[in-house]
Amino acid sequence: MIVLLGIIIILLLVIVAYGLRVVNQYQKGVVFRLGRVRDHDIKEPGLRIIIPIIDKIKKVSLRTVTLPVESQKIITKDNVSIDVAAVAYYNVNDPIKSIVEIENVQSAVYQIAQTTVRNVVGQSMLDEVLSSTAKINDKIKIILESTVEKWGILVSMVELKDIKLPESLQQAMAKQAQAERDKRAMIINAEGEQLSAAKLAEAADIIASHPIALQLRNLQVLSDIAVEKNSTVIFPSQFLDTVDSVKKFMAKEN
Repeated sequence: MIVLLGIIIILLLVIVAYGLRVVNQYQKGVVFRLGRVRDHDIKEPGLRIIIPIIDKIKKVSLRTVTLPVESQKIITKDNVSIDVAAVAYYNVNDPIKSIVEIENVQSAVYQIAQTTVRNVVGQSMLDEVLSSTAKINDKIKIILESTVEKWGILVSMVELKDIKLPESLQQAMAKQAQAERDKRAMIINAEGEQLSAAKLAEAADIIASHPIALQLRNLQVLSDIAVEKNSTVIFPSQFLDTVDSVKKFMAKEN
């Protein structure tokens, strides 16, 4: 009798041990009882007990999944062939739907994301793809969300991460950018010449009204040359007369 009782206890312990399941912090457990989902029995993280043989539990990760969408050739609305790669971030919002409604969540999301990227980029002009990437990302995200929502999936972000242009188009864009830079440089140079001419005209008017100012400028230039080149400057006699005139002018002004 004692032996039989011991065997029964051991069997019970084995059954209980077989029915123990550990659900991690980032998971939830969906319980199938005789093949049917128990909506009210979602196992929270921790040590959980199920009925062996009768119950089966499938663990669903709730962590955000990073899903890279491989580069694919896409023809834009203005008939330019480009290679576009993207990345999508999603997580399971409804564990039951993610198991019951779809067989392989990650594969399904990948296929839908790849198709959506191709359709949205294909309906856009090249300039829009390059300059309005944020708008295209939002458009892809909205379409993707509406499609995978029935699978219990929440899309948090979609980003175009790599856009490759044909080499000939890259060269044409580089030439266009260089031409634009040359244009700006020429405009800036012309504006500088205009300002310089205006200042020279003002200086000419001043010199015309004060002839002695020209002689003072000549003296300043000679002084600068002597300092920089360590030169000896020889003045002609008529130049000395000019110097005397300058001195008389300065004395008169004082």
